[in-house]
Amino acid sequence: MHQGGFSLIRLFTSFAMLGAEWVMWVLVALSVASVALMLERARYYRSLDDDLEKLGDEVRGLLRKADLAGARARLEKSPSPAAAVALAGLAEFDSGLKSAEEAMAGATVRVRLNLESYLSFLGTVGNNAPFVGLFGTVIGIIQAFDKLRAGESAARDAARRAAQAGGAMAPTLDTGAVMGTLAEALVATAIGLLVAIPAVAAFNYFQRRVKSLVASSDTLSHVVTASLAAAPSSKKD
Repeated sequence: MHQGGFSLIRLFTSFAMLGAEWVMWVLVALSVASVALMLERARYYRSLDDDLEKLGDEVRGLLRKADLAGARARLEKSPSPAAAVALAGLAEFDSGLKSAEEAMAGATVRVRLNLESYLSFLGTVGNNAPFVGLFGTVIGIIQAFDKLRAGESAARDAARRAAQAGGAMAPTLDTGAVMGTLAEALVATAIGLLVAIPAVAAFNYFQRRVKSLVASSDTLSHVVTASLAAAPSSKKD
């Protein structure tokens, strides 16, 4: 490090002296965004709820009667992703088994993408909020050591002046400000953990919901496939 030249360490130290409060505001913003996203996803998944066992039985019965129009009408009334996948298969019913399977496979991919929308943000917040908080803590520790250095320098100057004046006053160091800065620095880590834990919990819960909904879609698609395999049109393949 050159005394008269550019110093990256000195630049970062000057940046750290600005304080870590802005880091806490970033964490607060991430917390608000993640909570809003949790509520939106919870409401969205709740809107997809349906009695899929009853739906599968009804669709199976209609398809056994070759009532394709009735099966489509019943599926269109269901808000579940499984119904959307099954409808994609019924749309290719006349083209045969392979076409219907490909259509349902493509619909399943689209359904999964819709279900997983925005979940990556929750995962990112959950994984990185502690590091953002730790960054704020590091800034606070830098500030604390800078205050400690300044305090030691002031104490030495006071001792030197006392010695020149013939006094015997011992130099003192005020550690209260240093301890206070360290305590504030640790708050950033605590806030980071407070933001991350709910985000990780919500991310894991929603991932389980996605897997459950996709599994239900696969189940209903098998109902359509089985009915299609038994239909005369399937002989075209």
